[in-house]
Amino acid sequence: MAEFKLTKNELRMQQNKLAQLQKYLPTLQLKKAMLQIEVNEARSEILKLEHHYHSLRLEVKSYAELLSDKSEIDPMGAASILAIHKHYENIAGVEVPYFEGIDFADFHYSLFDTPPWLDGVVLGVRGLAEAQVKIDIAQEKKAALENELREVAIRVNLFEKILIPRALSNIKKIKVFLGDQLLAAVSRAKVAKSKIEGHKKHLLEQRALQAGEQL
Repeated sequence: MAEFKLTKNELRMQQNKLAQLQKYLPTLQLKKAMLQIEVNEARSEILKLEHHYHSLRLEVKSYAELLSDKSEIDPMGAASILAIHKHYENIAGVEVPYFEGIDFADFHYSLFDTPPWLDGVVLGVRGLAEAQVKIDIAQEKKAALENELREVAIRVNLFEKILIPRALSNIKKIKVFLGDQLLAAVSRAKVAKSKIEGHKKHLLEQRALQAGEQL
């Protein structure tokens, strides 16, 4: 059985529904396009950040021999993170994170009792830690955008492939049914008219015969 009534009221409801769907679909399509652009940019951003991270890693790697030299100070302790600061912005309806800064744990050492290269090592390991955090936040941003893109794409497909075609099909079925009903009504009216005219003709013929007999 049809999930809708084959009436004029239902026809108007289906037509209004179709109009709303067709009105809202371009907005969804635009949002989908915007999100796709943002996702592509997020992926490009991650590639750049990863390239920067690997460059820094090569620099820090050059300190490998120095870091392996056992001493009372472990320069890797300079990369201990206390807090990560980020803020969120709305992009195409989704909140995405942006890097603001990092708080590192205090790393104390004597400038006079430590080798001169230690300053560079501290900056290097902290820069590497910060680069990794930026990558993590960029990936979080990309994941949020991709999730929203998937949801919007599902809705666009729902509109394009199911809801709008279904409404069009329902409208067509109702119009065909109402058209058939109209034709049937016209046909019945013609039959009724024909019967009435035939009855009138028959009465006229009878009256004519009766008049002839009286003459």
